[in-house]
Amino acid sequence: MASSKKGRMKDSAFRRLVSLVLITVLGVILLLVLLRTNTISSLINSDTYEGTENIEIIDAIIPKLLSQNELSVSLHKKNQIPPRNLDLFPKLAKDRVVIVLYVHNRPQYLQIVIDSLSRVEGISETLLIVSHDGYFEEMNKIVEGIKFCQVKQIFAPYSPHIFSDRFPGASLSDCKDKDDPVEKRCEGTPDQYGNHRSPKIVSLKHHWWWMMNTVWNGLGETRHHAGHILFIEEDHFIYPNAYRNIQLLAELKSKKCPDCYAANLAPSEVKSRGERWESLVAERMGNVGYAFNRTVWRKIHNKAAGFCSFDDYNWDITMWSTVYPSFGSPVYTLRGSRTSAVHFGKCGLHQGHKRNLACMDNGSVNIAVDEIDKVANIKPDWDVQKYENQAGYQAGFKGWGGWGDVRDHELCMEFAKMYV
Repeated sequence: MASSKKGRMKDSAFRRLVSLVLITVLGVILLLVLLRTNTISSLINSDTYEGTENIEIIDAIIPKLLSQNELSVSLHKKNQIPPRNLDLFPKLAKDRVVIVLYVHNRPQYLQIVIDSLSRVEGISETLLIVSHDGYFEEMNKIVEGIKFCQVKQIFAPYSPHIFSDRFPGASLSDCKDKDDPVEKRCEGTPDQYGNHRSPKIVSLKHHWWWMMNTVWNGLGETRHHAGHILFIEEDHFIYPNAYRNIQLLAELKSKKCPDCYAANLAPSEVKSRGERWESLVAERMGNVGYAFNRTVWRKIHNKAAGFCSFDDYNWDITMWSTVYPSFGSPVYTLRGSRTSAVHFGKCGLHQGHKRNLACMDNGSVNIAVDEIDKVANIKPDWDVQKYENQAGYQAGFKGWGGWGDVRDHELCMEFAKMYV
């Protein structure tokens, strides 16, 4: 009897211990859930974005060709940080046109475009996303100083600048210039002109394509955005009326120009300041201040194979030469007859990053901003003048090269699959 009683006491003690462990485990799980919920709630204002119930941290999809290094991992984490200035601008306008500024490493240029954006009417109503090609501390500091709107930074984690000794950067085994891969026993596929890849050059196209896929499909702040997104670069001076004008153009596009896929702040001829007519203008899409919506992005994304295989390192020439022509109908953009943005850079993407060598006249820009450029100057009742015969790349153009390496083609296609 004593032995049986002792056994029952042990069983009872064991059950109490098991119960205590289960209660403790459940408590820990509940605490973790509450902490996670409170953390996410504190980071993201539920009134800030449409559909914020779907905003969550997206695990980075690593392209099959690559393995991450310490810097690329840290950039992935930076890309998940919510926008800054939520305390200053807690709500965004429902009819906002999101602005994406993509940059490389020209801090003096960047400071000019940021200063011009600070004077844009309506800028506080929207979100500014700055997409960096790699990571450069001085560029980062300039963006961190923005106080005139919500701003989010994203960093291309697979930029050649992040990988100094292997693809997509340069490795010792890579072919150079016009090396014969068999004779030199090196790695690489030459372009149509016999030249091997230059990491600094191909990063231009890689960054643009990574950015487009990330902004449209990968960011919680924009992957449900139904409106237009405006894209500008670090050497674009933006007039005070640019935002109001692009809002008007985005609204008028479907009514005034059924063949217009986009809206533009500037003529396709970068030196032009516009015709100064009292009418709207339809022409081929320019690469200074262009905006389109998700429907157009889906059409572009569907042409990923053509974009990624066309032998030209310029994203815009690739679009003009192979993507737009593949749509099967004329592709126009709608703009005003007076420019609202100006390209001021005097040299290429990978030059002018040192302050004493910046490619500007006397280290500054002198762009006249008249009173008419400070307010919306587009009228909804204007007719549309269309340039039927447009200058550009004709059928059969094969590209300027620089994009022949099969590894670049494959990485480009991997970017297209990141969030699909």
